[in-house]
Amino acid sequence: MKIQAEWMRGGTSKCWVFETDHLETTATNLDELLPRMFGSPDSRQIDGVGGATSTTSKAVILHRSSDPEVDVEFTFAQVGIEEATVDWGSNCGNCSAVVGLYAIEKGWVLPSGDATLITTRNTNTGQIIVQRVPTPGGALPIVPDAHMPGVVFPGYKVGLGFRDPAGMTTGSLLPSGAANDLLDADGTQWTVSMVDAGAPVVIVRAEDLGLDTARYETWVDGVELQLDTLEKIRRQAAVLMGLAATPAEAVRAIPKVAIVGAPAADPECDVNVMMLSMGKPHPALAITGSIALTLAAQTPGTVLGDITGAMPRATLRLRTPAGVIETWSEERDGSLLVGVDRTARTIASSTIHLPEAIGSAAEASLASASY
Repeated sequence: MKIQAEWMRGGTSKCWVFETDHLETTATNLDELLPRMFGSPDSRQIDGVGGATSTTSKAVILHRSSDPEVDVEFTFAQVGIEEATVDWGSNCGNCSAVVGLYAIEKGWVLPSGDATLITTRNTNTGQIIVQRVPTPGGALPIVPDAHMPGVVFPGYKVGLGFRDPAGMTTGSLLPSGAANDLLDADGTQWTVSMVDAGAPVVIVRAEDLGLDTARYETWVDGVELQLDTLEKIRRQAAVLMGLAATPAEAVRAIPKVAIVGAPAADPECDVNVMMLSMGKPHPALAITGSIALTLAAQTPGTVLGDITGAMPRATLRLRTPAGVIETWSEERDGSLLVGVDRTARTIASSTIHLPEAIGSAAEASLASASY
């Protein structure tokens, strides 16, 4: 079995990009096909194309849209690593950045003017994302030259504008109906804010975790000691947000967890943030999560609003392990766009070879357990 794919970097993630038609020719369930293709279950993903981290075990499946108001529709898949699973419950903002670039490179959208707009729809959430790719002189630059925090090398600049993102997953910006809630975990009550915009996020105060807000560089070590507690908080939040019936049924990808703290009079940022991705500290920031944080910062009574003053603002500067990331908000054509600038580029065009017999995820997990 052979499958055509592009290997692309979007923001601080890498993903394999597949056209819907190519995958449909395999006549194989994607919940079985993708884990085998990526080499899961295996912490190294040694017999597949996965990168063995949450930021590199990702796929985007896309096609040209039949909707005249949308250019490209795409579905995001977070592929398990130690587990032969696929999480379809949310979108990835970093991987979203490859969609507009792919459409231009494949000729699905023709460059127009010095900046080309590509209207995309994410099918996981129904979210419309307007992508802006610079095309000076009506073409992509010969050499990509845009830089961003967390990536050493340049790519093509891609602006991602999430249109009216509040409540796309749960139906409400504040799924519990309150700006903050109390959750119990490990015998302690935690004040959190649960926000849905871009992706569902539960926001936790850094000081409640005993983190030194004046020494952001020490957060990773402090957070890693409390991952079990944060996972309990996350699973309880999933129930209150209507994402799962019980804590045990909460999926790995959502809600995301964001730990926030005041920047100690740092003139370069408005808030310090550390986000968890698939249970571990994110090396930068989940972009869909940054959209939720942007609206939380403008909402009175939220954990983040208490830090930022909950004032409407054109930009929000978020310090992450990779550096300061800036999000923006603007009104356009009667809608609110909340966005961030990323970079993206194509790494390789590939033919992926797979065994003829894929087998089931359950069989793969059983084989891994006996390894």
